[in-house]
Amino acid sequence: MTNIIKLRDLQNKNIVITGASSGIGWQIALKLAAQNANLILIARREERLLQLQKQCQALSAKTIAIQVLDVSDAAQVQATVEKLITNYQHLDVLINAAGFGDFTNFVETDYDLWQRMFQVNVLGTMLMSRYIAANMMEQELGQIINIGSMGGKIATPKSAVYSATKAAVIAFSNSLRLELKPFNIQVTTVNPGPVNTDFFKQADHTGKYVETVDFIMLDPEKLAQKIVASIGHSVREINIPFIMEIGHVFYEIFPRLGDWVTQNIGNKK
Repeated sequence: MTNIIKLRDLQNKNIVITGASSGIGWQIALKLAAQNANLILIARREERLLQLQKQCQALSAKTIAIQVLDVSDAAQVQATVEKLITNYQHLDVLINAAGFGDFTNFVETDYDLWQRMFQVNVLGTMLMSRYIAANMMEQELGQIINIGSMGGKIATPKSAVYSATKAAVIAFSNSLRLELKPFNIQVTTVNPGPVNTDFFKQADHTGKYVETVDFIMLDPEKLAQKIVASIGHSVREINIPFIMEIGHVFYEIFPRLGDWVTQNIGNKK
């Protein structure tokens, strides 16, 4: 069995990134391109993928491929992964960064939004992991990095559905990690707090949330670097910023007080 440290040399590794057309996925792609990885960039927006492909190709002499795909479509995902395996033989790293949120009072949302958010954030992550993990198991080497959220650990008002999807991603990753460990496949969950990306253009309808959490807002480029640095390492979780990780531990120990703090101090939406 090949040791996972083999993945630390990113040159020529075949790495799949979903949600690559914006935000964290976009920044991760740029970091990996600079290290000469073979990238397969996946998203729904072809124009954005073409822009990213051009930027990545300027940083790398390796293969930068794009694939238009809706990760919530099971048939499309299966067909796409089968094609990738045919073309690349083996896929070394999967980064599930596709996802979106919505900050609205739960009773004002509708079923279509819930369904779409679960399909993309949860089922999309599960589908990609299902088919690519099977390939990784054959070679007994790989790493799956799932983008969760501190919102999946500390739920706040106006994020009931989003927090539920990210809690599901965290629980799924925890179980998958144990199943795949015997095959030398590492599963890493990344749980960031608010990140300075276009995510909030869709999620935050008031436009005020970004201003109120500016003091803990994460730089997407630095976050991407931290994620890339975890490849080839037995990193279980990346939880940042540190103050929110401490807040989660506090919440688990003192849940009633945690509810009060979240309702009265942590509610910035």
